Amino acid sequence: MNSDLYFIKVKDDDDGQRIDRWIKKYVPDMPYALAQKLIRKGQIRADGKRVRPDTRLIAGQEVKIPPFDVKTPYKIRSNKKKISDEDIKFMRHMVIYEDEHVIALNKPADIAVQAGTKTRRHIDGLLESLKNKDNIVPRLVHRLDKDTSGILLLARSAKCARELGLAFKKREVRKIYWAVVSPTPDSYDGTIKAPLVKSSGDYEKMIIDDKEGKFALTEYFVIENAGRAAAFVVFWPRTGRTHQIRVHAAEVLGSSIVGDRKYKAVKDEECKLIDDDLAAMDLSKRLHLHAQRLILPHPMIRGRILDIIAPLPPELVKSWKSLGFNHKYKQDPFDKLD
Repeated sequence: MNSDLYFIKVKDDDDGQRIDRWIKKYVPDMPYALAQKLIRKGQIRADGKRVRPDTRLIAGQEVKIPPFDVKTPYKIRSNKKKISDEDIKFMRHMVIYEDEHVIALNKPADIAVQAGTKTRRHIDGLLESLKNKDNIVPRLVHRLDKDTSGILLLARSAKCARELGLAFKKREVRKIYWAVVSPTPDSYDGTIKAPLVKSSGDYEKMIIDDKEGKFALTEYFVIENAGRAAAFVVFWPRTGRTHQIRVHAAEVLGSSIVGDRKYKAVKDEECKLIDDDLAAMDLSKRLHLHAQRLILPHPMIRGRILDIIAPLPPELVKSWKSLGFNHKYKQDPFDKLD
């Protein structure tokens, strides 16, 4: 039984956060159902006023936490996992842009963004290494697949995270991805519209479903090709569905992203010969998909545009060179599109 009454001041970094989520973060011993009950009864208050579960807190407010029954004593959650010097160096090496509000990382392809089944080391668990002088830990804004490298945005405050989230939701962010696909698409540019939904047979796999799927739109442009064997393609996923580019490439273009073991285009006899040709080339074994560029309005500074570019990692530079593709390509093939 916790018999003490607590008042916890809301930090600047938690400005705008829902109180039910804030309680989960700072009072981890309080069961969710109990928190909801105490809120309904008016026993949890902010600056003496009643709140609802979706009430958004304001920095500087004091939240009253009443006594409650728990098996272990009340405590404010702290990050118990120690971040090593090696982890700090690893994270700092990824930073390609940073200001007081936003951080951009160039994520490698061998680390997950968040925890999952059998995933112990991930970006989310190492964010403490990027905390600022006020000890504010940045937060994730969006995700990349573990096998995809490239730009990953972080926000230094809850308000910045909300603004960035809104920009993604309103499709104000131009997301440019580079890929090598095989075989070369029949059409060298176009728009793909194919709704996506999670497969009932394999929940980690997406499929095209005209009835149940969510709207998904991808622009693409072929920059260079090595005959029928492979092509350097730039993609702009206007929507942000899971595995969107990978599914659209394989199922609509008939051109799998090289190294993709999950989504394979239907292969004919000619394509099987192409696979043999690719196997003989000096290509990386990883997924050849890279989040190369993000263009978006700055979330906190009106009138400023962020244009962030993540250079190809060395293993993909090797593949681009092996195929005779320009790994220093600088144009935006979609700059004329609205």
